[in-house]
Amino acid sequence: MSNIVLSQYPQSSPRPQTIPIAVLLGLFALGAIVVSPFGGLKQSVLFLIGGLFGISLYHASFGFASSYRKLFVHRDVRGVLAQLLMLAIATLLFAPFLLAGSAFGQSLRAAVAPVGVQGVIGAFLFGVGMQLGSGCACGTLYTIGGGSSMMLLTLLTFGIGSFWASLTGSVWAGLPATDPISLLKSWGWAGVGLQLVLLGAIALLLWQWGKSDQTADDITPTPAEPFNLKHLLYGPWSLVFGAIALAILNGLTLLIAGRPWGVTWGFTLWTAKIAQALGWNPATSEFWSQGMGAEALKQSIFADITSVMNFGIVLGAALAAALAGRLTVKKPVSRWAIAAALIGGLMMGYGARLAFGCNVGAYFSGIASTSLHGWLWITFALLGTGLGIRLRSLFRLSN
Repeated sequence: MSNIVLSQYPQSSPRPQTIPIAVLLGLFALGAIVVSPFGGLKQSVLFLIGGLFGISLYHASFGFASSYRKLFVHRDVRGVLAQLLMLAIATLLFAPFLLAGSAFGQSLRAAVAPVGVQGVIGAFLFGVGMQLGSGCACGTLYTIGGGSSMMLLTLLTFGIGSFWASLTGSVWAGLPATDPISLLKSWGWAGVGLQLVLLGAIALLLWQWGKSDQTADDITPTPAEPFNLKHLLYGPWSLVFGAIALAILNGLTLLIAGRPWGVTWGFTLWTAKIAQALGWNPATSEFWSQGMGAEALKQSIFADITSVMNFGIVLGAALAAALAGRLTVKKPVSRWAIAAALIGGLMMGYGARLAFGCNVGAYFSGIASTSLHGWLWITFALLGTGLGIRLRSLFRLSN
């Protein structure tokens, strides 16, 4: 397990799909132009950064849900170790700018949220859901870009779940919770150091635990070509390279957007706009009739940073798949898998809204911001993952 190799691509040389590549590059150019009136050059750049996120996720096969499943079922620690590296790098990238509070004349906002029972329930639901749905929030987007039709179903119910949660927020508002707690805000660089030590200790424990279960096949080095410029363009990427790329892109998102990377708000907003078009009255909802919700409904979808970056992720993953010669529509494997995807998406959507984010907004960006709610999220999401893995057999899903 100690041998981190390139992700599972065919060993033969890739045969790029020329026509899809040309179309996708044209869509990127068109998209950058279309979103520009709604935020200027910044909006176009964030759309392109979303594309780079999609390329990175696809080429590195960087799955959060699958990494947790491999950890639980096979004691394969590689995916989670890559996540810990990503978190450490992002923490170091975020810290100086968040301490300064601004960069290049723009104020910066960390991904911090209350620590409470609502977050516990939401993270647990999300953990179960991402195993039934066979993907997380960003995983749903990049696998759609790669051609997965089943993940479109996950996206559909993900949006429904998160919109539903936005309508029932008052149900959970009275649960015990603290104010947001940030190690960086509380202790400055000492808080950053504490978090890095904790990440390192977890990585060491996982490494030792993974080594204790190695077989001779695990220890035997896997032949792989050296990483070069061809791999950079066509893939595959190692998990380590993917982790570094994602951390750097999240740092760029913080500097340009003024806050870290997020995903699930886009799903909530899209569903709300569809509901409004179908006759739903936002005035019936406290959340959507005032403040951020009301403002977002009034504006174009292209004015929303999260939505624009989500569109970029899908196109970026599609471009990466075409470059690797693997862009094709993939049908659901069974009706049972479809049912699991629908249920999993609903649970993830509702859970993400309760927990102030998903594996990106709460876990990745939250921990990189040294927010304790990010640590709470991953703890209870992993507990939910354990249950979700057991439930997968009911839907005839392989682990």
